[in-house]
Amino acid sequence: MESQNNTSQNAPRPSNQRGKKPKVNFTWVYVVIACVLGYLFFKGGDAGSNANSKNVPYTEFKQYVQQGYANKIVASKDEGTVKMYVKPEHIRDVFLQGVDQTGKHPYVQAEIPSADKLDEFVTSQQELGNFTGELTYKRSNDTFMQIFWNLFPLLIIIAVWIFIMRGVGHGGGISSMGNIFNVGRSRAQLVEKGSENESKVTFKDVAGQASAKQEVQEIVEFLKNPKKFTDLGGKIPKGALLVGPPGTGKTLLAKAVAGEADVPFFSMSGSDFVEMFVGVGASRVRDLFRQAKEKSPCIIFIDEIDAVGRARSRNAMMGGNDERESTLNQLLTEMDGFGTNSGVIILAATNRADILDKALLRAGRFDRQIHVDLPDLNERKAVFKVHLRPIKVDEHLDVDLLARQTPGFSGADIANVCNEAALIAARHGKGSVGKEDFLAAVDRIVGGLEKKTKVMTEEEKRTIALHEAGHATISWNLQYANPLIKVTIVPRGRALGAAWYLPEERQITTREQMLDEMCATLGGRAAEELFTGHISSGAMNDLERVTKQAYGMIAYMGMSDRLPNLCYYNNDEYSWQRPYSEATAELIDQEVKRMIAEQYDRAKKLLMEKKEGHNALAELLVEREVIYAEDVEHIFGKRPWTSRTEELLGEDPLPTTKEENEASSEQTSAS
Repeated sequence: MESQNNTSQNAPRPSNQRGKKPKVNFTWVYVVIACVLGYLFFKGGDAGSNANSKNVPYTEFKQYVQQGYANKIVASKDEGTVKMYVKPEHIRDVFLQGVDQTGKHPYVQAEIPSADKLDEFVTSQQELGNFTGELTYKRSNDTFMQIFWNLFPLLIIIAVWIFIMRGVGHGGGISSMGNIFNVGRSRAQLVEKGSENESKVTFKDVAGQASAKQEVQEIVEFLKNPKKFTDLGGKIPKGALLVGPPGTGKTLLAKAVAGEADVPFFSMSGSDFVEMFVGVGASRVRDLFRQAKEKSPCIIFIDEIDAVGRARSRNAMMGGNDERESTLNQLLTEMDGFGTNSGVIILAATNRADILDKALLRAGRFDRQIHVDLPDLNERKAVFKVHLRPIKVDEHLDVDLLARQTPGFSGADIANVCNEAALIAARHGKGSVGKEDFLAAVDRIVGGLEKKTKVMTEEEKRTIALHEAGHATISWNLQYANPLIKVTIVPRGRALGAAWYLPEERQITTREQMLDEMCATLGGRAAEELFTGHISSGAMNDLERVTKQAYGMIAYMGMSDRLPNLCYYNNDEYSWQRPYSEATAELIDQEVKRMIAEQYDRAKKLLMEKKEGHNALAELLVEREVIYAEDVEHIFGKRPWTSRTEELLGEDPLPTTKEENEASSEQTSAS
């Protein structure tokens, strides 16, 4: 390391730096000028004089005159002061020093009450013979200060103008905004091969999303070898829109494109176009496309484009000269206007494609909409393998189990699980991250932090156990209900208990499947009413989910007997009216009540049939606090139905031994 540092220090300077002169820092020039002006301001016209002065009260000044010490009196009406120059023979009487220390013309200075009183006093002393000199008045020597204060505003304007024109201080504070004349310049970050901000992400770092990767890879390949496509008469797509839920990897795909492409890559956010100054957004759009045309072929990536691409308002009260709308209009013009943008491809990402303006989504602007959905089982497994690379994992870790334990998780959620598992393992002083750490991380993310200090009575604990056992009993005995993984009554977050399931990853869902899930969700409230004789507030979350599901089935999916094959879903953001009448709204409410009541009665009937098994499950839950699928299978027997997820992997939902389950339950109880 030392030899390398010495080599770099002794290396000859580049040729382009040899002839450069050091830049003058005008900040110090301004500081020196300010110091000089301040010195002149405070010293005034007396700067440089060797006379010694002394400020005294007006009464003491009168005593000196009465004693005959005054040689000359000079008054200033503007300042309201008087100066008495002392006779040489009386200098020591006044200053207690000799002429060598005070100078030849020392004086005392006092404030006068008024010029008239001073005239009367001096005249009386002249008549008495105490003062033989003359009283003179003079204007204060403020010529320089008058000139200074007249020119000071002009100097300030000149200084501000120089500051703006030079664009000084691009480092921090308000000057970090740069030159004010550059406010309309694009803030896009340019990524190029070999540059400092070169993207290190490639398609190898993007797991899953095979179809989305294939489409963006085709765009990169077109830019690298356009002749392959143009020979057949094809044209390069002008734009591609990445659509999907948050955390699915839309921005990561764009970073991979930047890392793979051999062309310039402009990256910015949709909010970078919006500014408080009118017309700035449109100016930045024009500047962005101007830079892109100069460096074509290239790619422009706009993240969260819904910030600027939201549908334009039809309401005249919202104004027709809205800044965001003018920015959108300019973007539409640049993407497919009268001019040509050959070699410029637009990539954009959003999770709110439903609110984008229709003119932005038409062919010729965004030719392709690439859907980046939540990863399925196999894709989650691939995502886990990517995020497990930098983590020291146990060699016996089952990645298939982790993929099955995280249904509905996005890529960002999986990355969070891996990081949380590593933190849990480090907290317990382990040398590697094992299966228990990952399961604890999933519980932590889904259910929240375990509340070890929450105190519950035996009655509350038993009520919660009966509630959770009701969920487990019904889900185990219904064909289309989600397979159970584990049940716990350990408080986590705001929940007093929870049941973990393994949802089937279906492409479509039937009415029977939804009704079975609704019945299993109502099992907790039904168990409370049957076996405790009262109901509690613990089922609020279950009732909320069931109500939303029932309204969705009836109002949107047409799964009602009295309202069949009707969908009242309205995608118009600016519509404030329901797309159905009051009579239909009342009918929807009646159907929702009927559907929930039927499934609630069904849950109570099934619980009465499995009463003994439910009570045994509740007692086991009170004893252990955590039970797994094996314990439920031991009570009710093996489920006659196999889920699609289990068929894909060909193994049980939770491949753990009974000893591991008992150890885990003992650890939870102790905590």
